[in-house]
Amino acid sequence: MSRKSTERRKPKARRKAGGRGGRRTLQTLVVLGLLGTSAYLTVELRDRQQEKAPPVESVGAGSGASGGKAVPAGERRFERLAGPARTVVRSADGGVLATFTDNARTAVLTGPSRTFTEPKFTSAKVVTDSWVRLLPEAWKEGSEKAPWFKDWFDRSLGGKEPDVLAISMEYLDGSPQKKDVRGVVYAGDAQFGPINPAGSGAGDMRLEQSDFYDYLGIPYTFRDGTVERPEPQRLRAMDCSGFVRTVFGYRARYPLLGKDVKGDGLPRTADGMARLAPGVPVLELNGKRPEAIDKLQPGDLVFFEIDKRTGDRLDHVGIYMGLDTDGKPRFLSSREEANGPTFGDKGGTARLDGNGFYAAGLRSAKRL
Repeated sequence: MSRKSTERRKPKARRKAGGRGGRRTLQTLVVLGLLGTSAYLTVELRDRQQEKAPPVESVGAGSGASGGKAVPAGERRFERLAGPARTVVRSADGGVLATFTDNARTAVLTGPSRTFTEPKFTSAKVVTDSWVRLLPEAWKEGSEKAPWFKDWFDRSLGGKEPDVLAISMEYLDGSPQKKDVRGVVYAGDAQFGPINPAGSGAGDMRLEQSDFYDYLGIPYTFRDGTVERPEPQRLRAMDCSGFVRTVFGYRARYPLLGKDVKGDGLPRTADGMARLAPGVPVLELNGKRPEAIDKLQPGDLVFFEIDKRTGDRLDHVGIYMGLDTDGKPRFLSSREEANGPTFGDKGGTARLDGNGFYAAGLRSAKRL
């Protein structure tokens, strides 16, 4: 139909307003209304996990913070490096302010120095000025020019809101409970899992498969609509992958998946996280112990093959903290032997170098 013939029909359509044309208009409005409602409900469902997370709190006693001066604003230089591809932000005097890795949301910023200790399980301490935070979106070359970046960076650099490492400390042995506005305990001393009634010795004393919603004791709706309900006997418990999902997902708000599937989120198990999760492989998975681990940075997920019963599946995951005061690379994870999250040495030295239990079982690392 030509444009002229269409224009000739317009007066006719107006003359029949309230008739056929009016009904079409009404139908269009109804359809648009339904579509708008559907889109709204979809967004509501996808954002539900964000809404359930507790509000961000200021760093306080017991969080591992030791104070210090915030990093001053000033001239910033953005430098590109490889292996992996990343952008390093430097101050006017050349000091490193932050590191952003391409295709990863995990960022390491320089901030006030903190000391993490766990005297019950290790004499080692981790003193660090690295603060691990999540970017609003995965980094790519040139993101420093994006509209969201300056505001986020100015707000995050030197900020004292709990980061990934501080959040992790809130589940160690003896940590005090914290409740959200609904009265739900979202932090505090966590166990690994309930006693295994069929346990026959070392390695099967406690049951695995306790996830973050088990610790919380509340049902949880994932973005695909799947609802998982906690098991009462798993209250205040989280296995190794459940701990990572609690810290990065429920608390730091990285997207979560209900199962081991490939998608925009963190899968359920250690093996799923290593093979299916988004992010950047820092130590390649090839079935062997990595020859070098110098590419690791705080906040990286480290994966292990330590249980012969699981075959070639990766069966343990932890969070790399950085070097301890002995200069040794240390990580934390939820472990059966310590009955919960720890960076101590009960059940095996929590170091990634040497020939210890976990060092020998290290297989790969990923930066979310």
